[in-house]
Amino acid sequence: MTAKSRDDIARAYRSEPWWYDVRGFFILTFAYNSTLPAQLAFFGPNFGPRHLEVACGTGTLLELFLKWRRWKKLPAVEIVGVDYAESMLAGAIDRFRGQPGMTFLHADVAEMPLADASFDTANVANAVHCFPDVDAGLRGILRVLKPGGTMAANVLLYPRGAWPLRAIAGRINRWGMKKGILYTPYEQADIRRRIVEAGFEIVSERIAGNCYDVLARRPAAA
Repeated sequence: MTAKSRDDIARAYRSEPWWYDVRGFFILTFAYNSTLPAQLAFFGPNFGPRHLEVACGTGTLLELFLKWRRWKKLPAVEIVGVDYAESMLAGAIDRFRGQPGMTFLHADVAEMPLADASFDTANVANAVHCFPDVDAGLRGILRVLKPGGTMAANVLLYPRGAWPLRAIAGRINRWGMKKGILYTPYEQADIRRRIVEAGFEIVSERIAGNCYDVLARRPAAA
């Protein structure tokens, strides 16, 4: 596989927002082998008073998370969304235009123009596979979280399980790497080690399908 830079990946995401959403549904279903209800249940609770949505894309999932929270009668929060693909970010800006408490920034997760220790929570939904420098990205998220703040992330793993689902996921991954929208899947032990080495504590973790769901915390100040 030829290494992709963050600009290469951003260019690969220069799609119409509707096509990004359709493509994302198939990747979620057949590569991650996950479901939308599972994502809502995992990411929906991890919204603190000031929340960071990393690689927010067009905002489709973020909008669904917020609808789920309203349905659950959970409190409204202040949200900052970041993405390095400008066309995707434009979709999120348009989607949430005029809504209070929503800010969107064009930024690389490893170099976010955000203050240290300024967020209670962060979500990374279906996006770790896009980070060309995952270690710098994880350190960037840790930096902006307050002590005790939590990051929820689901990480695409190399295909698991039985044929034909394993074969289908493998073909989608190879296509994604060729197109530039996928940097790499991970082995669970490797990405777990990287999260811990970035400075996080693991709060909870599970493997479901081809997906590693992890809730990690910036350690509280001594």
